[in-house]
Amino acid sequence: MATKKIYEARAEVAKALSHPLRLEIVDLLQKEEFCVCELEEELENASQSVISRHLSVLKQAGLIEVRKDGLNNYYSLRVPCVKGFFGCLDQVLEKDLEEKQKGLI
Repeated sequence: MATKKIYEARAEVAKALSHPLRLEIVDLLQKEEFCVCELEEELENASQSVISRHLSVLKQAGLIEVRKDGLNNYYSLRVPCVKGFFGCLDQVLEKDLEEKQKGLI
């Protein structure tokens, strides 16, 4: 049986994923690594400082890692299982949509 600390740790990871922009960043990082300047190009209406702040939250939660190359920091996912997590979330959303369309919810 898991201890209370594991639930607290899981909650911290879940909190890090609880912002739409952070979810979008994680989604992008599933494909390849990016530096902040590249993320700024990909993410419309997000400044470099905002992106950096969100990257910090994701890094602190243990979801991403940083590789330094010259003056740039490149961000990537630490563990590939996040892809499965997003797949699971999408299945929940699809099921809810199906049930709403059928008038079950």
